[in-house]
Amino acid sequence: MKVEAECASCLLSRAKAEVYMGTTNPALRFRTMKEILKLLSREFKPTSVPADLGTKRDRLIKLLTSNNDPYLQVKDKSNKKAIKLLPYAKKYVEKGYTQQERFKKATLCAIVGNLMEFDIPGFTFSFKELTRKIREASKDLVIDDIDSAYELAKKAYGILYLADNAGEIVFDTILVEQLKNMGLKVTYVVKGGPVLNDATLNDVEISGMDKIADNIITTGTDAVGLLTKEVSHEFLKTYMNAELIFAKGMGYAETLTEYTLTKPHFLMFRTKCQPVANYFASPRDKNIAKLMQ
Repeated sequence: MKVEAECASCLLSRAKAEVYMGTTNPALRFRTMKEILKLLSREFKPTSVPADLGTKRDRLIKLLTSNNDPYLQVKDKSNKKAIKLLPYAKKYVEKGYTQQERFKKATLCAIVGNLMEFDIPGFTFSFKELTRKIREASKDLVIDDIDSAYELAKKAYGILYLADNAGEIVFDTILVEQLKNMGLKVTYVVKGGPVLNDATLNDVEISGMDKIADNIITTGTDAVGLLTKEVSHEFLKTYMNAELIFAKGMGYAETLTEYTLTKPHFLMFRTKCQPVANYFASPRDKNIAKLMQ
């Protein structure tokens, strides 16, 4: 997926938010934003991928502010709020009479978890409304390949599950549990270092995912989405050998669409910005469960 004109304002808006979390020094804030403007002046082209620009922006901010994880407090809050909501989400899933129904409900919960995103212009959410969003998840589902993903999962030996945000990872535990109940081996992947509010190994322990998934690895890098030229050898080998890949969030949607895929990828996310919505021919603020063959 390539950038649209609107991506420029989003990249800058998120830069400002991150810089202000990263440092309280006014002069350093000014200098960092100036360097971000230079970066975008060089890199913002019609052929650019939004997630790749976001990676370069975030690395520059972390370097100049000497703050390696500006979203640390936000991630901590997201995890704690999600853990409190977990019993409600589990009860919602357990109402499914069949394995397939529970899989679908768990997938919807995982997608609702993707609402836990910050500093996207025009997008806001409240933790208080997440229970309502779970109840209404199927109504907001505009691309529904869940049944097709279920059929593929039934035939697979294992799943490679690419995580997105902190907080969201708590909701992922429900879907991973369902995959385990189906007899699948699940390898869960988080980022190799802090980037935006994406989940890292620290969030794995807090969420309890380490007690559910069969294996936990990282991408080996702090890139938004998938940047194959930077990932670790361990991740690349696991990725290349995977039968079926579940990928959460807009970052993976933006980057995976740039590759020639050799195996099915099941994308799960919320269209939180118009360019991503446009790419998938969806309205904004809708749920997507897209199987890419």
